[in-house]
Amino acid sequence: MKLLVLNNLSSGLGDGAVYDFMRAFAQPEDEFTVRCVDQNSSFADALADVRDFDALIAAGGDGTVASVCYLTRFAGVPVLAFPAGTANLLAQNIDSPIEPHALAKLVRNGKQLDFDLGELTTDKGTFGFSMMAGCGYDAKIMGDAKALKKRWGAAAYFKAAFDNPSPQVSKFDVVVDGVHHEHEGVGVLLLNFSKIQFDISIGLENNPNDGELDVLVLTTQSAWDLLPPVIGAAFDHSGKPLKASNALVFYRGKNIQVVADPPMPVQYDGEPVEATTPYTARVLPAATKLIVSDEGYEEYARHEA
Repeated sequence: MKLLVLNNLSSGLGDGAVYDFMRAFAQPEDEFTVRCVDQNSSFADALADVRDFDALIAAGGDGTVASVCYLTRFAGVPVLAFPAGTANLLAQNIDSPIEPHALAKLVRNGKQLDFDLGELTTDKGTFGFSMMAGCGYDAKIMGDAKALKKRWGAAAYFKAAFDNPSPQVSKFDVVVDGVHHEHEGVGVLLLNFSKIQFDISIGLENNPNDGELDVLVLTTQSAWDLLPPVIGAAFDHSGKPLKASNALVFYRGKNIQVVADPPMPVQYDGEPVEATTPYTARVLPAATKLIVSDEGYEEYARHEA
């Protein structure tokens, strides 16, 4: 096989596990092209010849994988979400192993499945996301956690959350497939994959290949109001999604527009954007092909749109 390995040196803790993956994978006549990048690199240039390869190894966090999947959308080249970041939620969502030898076997013998992507447009540009995007409280947490991730790992997100108990409240106009919904709250999330830490699904369902996005409006005015449903889901251990409540309102659609007064910061897949609302978003059905485990295939193949 001929593999393209995109190794983001700026992601995670830099433990070099991707090199163990290559040693475990290598057989006679295999070829590796390794391109190391960081936050200042052009991912588009590094991926310009992606169609010349049998598979693409995206080594980094969720932001790296999202960018790789979006830049190679509809190319038909299978992508391995190699978990080398802080949270690695996409790899968790598709039940991917984390050990390099197991990942090597997965690329050689694993299944492939098409998944949707989200596309987010702000006044600062257009970005693709595989997991989730949004504005408000979550974007504030992502921005505050960014400087802490190298030291704290995934705990950086929890520290940032507890440091922001009283987030900004805005008036939202959320337009879902042409229908306006007005709310006050602390944020709006757009969900493709919806599972976060502790196997909590924050969407109506975790259906990342149904041709739609879940829209979650955080209608609470206090971050503490979010704790009861989230903690309850964490102790449930069933993976059941959160339910609509006084703090959470759900919608689902293909095209979304969000306006906030006052404006709110924006993030996608854990990456804060130098932009604020308004933004528009749309789903790109079956835009990326991921290498998945047998468990991941069994979970998602039945949901294909």
